[in-house]
Amino acid sequence: MDRAFTAALYADPETDGGRGLDTGASFLAADPAADAELRRRGEQFLRRAWERGWQPADVVRLVRRDLGETHVRLTAELIATEALRYERVAPRWQAQLTEIAADLEADRRAGTASRPADRFSYATTTLELYRLLLGLPAIEAVGPVPGTPVHLPAADGEPRMLTRIRALLAKAEGTDFPEEAEALSAKAQELMARHSIDEALLADRAHRGDVPAACRIGVDAPYETAKAILLDAVASANRCRSVWNSAFGFSTVVGFEPDLEVVELLHTSLLVQGTAAMTRAEAGQRASGRRRTKTFRQSFLMAYAHRVGERLAAAAEQVTADAAGAETAGEGGDGGGRLLPVLAAREVAVADRAERMFPETVRTRVRGVTDGEGWAHGTAAADRARVSGSGSGRGIGSGSG
Repeated sequence: MDRAFTAALYADPETDGGRGLDTGASFLAADPAADAELRRRGEQFLRRAWERGWQPADVVRLVRRDLGETHVRLTAELIATEALRYERVAPRWQAQLTEIAADLEADRRAGTASRPADRFSYATTTLELYRLLLGLPAIEAVGPVPGTPVHLPAADGEPRMLTRIRALLAKAEGTDFPEEAEALSAKAQELMARHSIDEALLADRAHRGDVPAACRIGVDAPYETAKAILLDAVASANRCRSVWNSAFGFSTVVGFEPDLEVVELLHTSLLVQGTAAMTRAEAGQRASGRRRTKTFRQSFLMAYAHRVGERLAAAAEQVTADAAGAETAGEGGDGGGRLLPVLAAREVAVADRAERMFPETVRTRVRGVTDGEGWAHGTAAADRARVSGSGSGRGIGSGSG
């Protein structure tokens, strides 16, 4: 059995022409007793990935990009089984595990969760997955490794403010009436910015000693450069920093936990809005007899990200100025003139954490905006978008992360 794994997993695929994979799969397919060892090694490879900084959503995303849906289902099954070893995990881990379990259940109900028809195909699929897992390099950790002590917050559910913001954004995305969308977005924007400020002042008054955290957000093809720029704009407006890892299809966002939650929520909403607006713009172009291509879509999304960033930054500055003015006048709270120093201290802490996590990030010049009409339509769509955000990383970052 060791010979099978050695042949399949450790031979150089560029020199052996795939013979090692075929040999290993043949050995394993011929021995039904090998199934338990095959599963055990898969869980071992997953634990190695966790120790090297990877999280379940990262692994699933990479498997989907580099292999296929059969490999994704196998990965999800392995993750679900391996996770049973842990009594408790960090909240972001638990959210990822819950989503993976839901996807598995949906596959079962749809009848798409079956394994390859024969043992050789199953062994080949499994070994292809294990090759990918073995090749995962160490990346920056954004949370505790499962099995280590985890501090869990009080189980009070999501803050009411975030629940209200989530509901407002969902309504804004779904309405066909611009006036209603603008009214919903204005309220969501106010709540989101105020939520960040209130959390900062509360942490200061309670001397909680909060420190910046980090999370990873997928940045998927196509048009990943524009999507990474959009995420960076959202992060910057919410006093976070974003670093894009183009090789693995994600950005790492560094910030205080309440701000990270807002970044995840707002980025998802704006990406949905931007994609829908791009689709409508293309339909209008086709109706007028003009055929648009990838350059139109790329330019559209780049312009959309650029303009949304400007709007978010302006909104954040205005809300902060209003809150600071109200505080000074004794109208808006009990911060005692602490707001601006508190926010400045948090921005310094975020910058320090990001620089320690990513000491070798590099900046790149963005190219690809070659369609003037795409840029114009993208800018107009950004002006109509329901922004709701209220600190920056690599303008667009790529580096060791």
